[in-house]
Amino acid sequence: MTNTAREFRQGVIDILPVIAAASVIGLLWGTLAAGKGLSPLETGLMSFGVFAGAAQFVAIELWQDPAPWFFLTVTVFIVNIRHVLMGASLSRHMGNIPSGWRAPLLYMMADENWAFSERRALTQPLTMAYYLGLGLPMIVTWTTTSVIGALAGAWLQDPAAYGFDFAFSALFIGILAGFWKGPKTGAVLAASAVVAAVAKLTIPGAWYIVLGGLAGVLVAVLLHAEKEEEEAEAMS
Repeated sequence: MTNTAREFRQGVIDILPVIAAASVIGLLWGTLAAGKGLSPLETGLMSFGVFAGAAQFVAIELWQDPAPWFFLTVTVFIVNIRHVLMGASLSRHMGNIPSGWRAPLLYMMADENWAFSERRALTQPLTMAYYLGLGLPMIVTWTTTSVIGALAGAWLQDPAAYGFDFAFSALFIGILAGFWKGPKTGAVLAASAVVAAVAKLTIPGAWYIVLGGLAGVLVAVLLHAEKEEEEAEAMS
């Protein structure tokens, strides 16, 4: 087996737990989309074209006839603006990926495969084959299960009633645990969680996603600056 094939296979193996959760969430979203009047074809095209679970759930919640396109666009932009931060972070590790492929590959960036890519970069270089191994199964699974959910919506009804909608949250918490490096990591996560929770309770819309992410970034920057000052003092 070539190194490229091994890298791709490793990406697929790493993303398998996410695939299990994505299947359930995809069924749930397809069911909700069908309930709003979207056909299986429209449901599949939206999942493939947007490929952003959180944004799609927000959009389908606001969906009506006629669709409020401007309001939908602004809301989805707010939800997905975190991808700017994620893309900037991931771009630091794409040195081994041909430059012409870097921007197109960000299309398949989701919270989970971004986290796996970042964790991979902590110990070894991120390769295109590994990244594709993470991303391609996610796209196929999300699109396929969305269509199945739309087709079988009447039978599935509401998977959230069984707590399946928490699958992604539980899985992502487990992934974040792999980044733990001590109290400073805890400070970053705590800042994001507290600010996001307060914003969710006090500010209408999806701003809690943006504000939680920015709070974590700010605390990380402050802690990094403090570390550099301590190192400079130690060397002087």
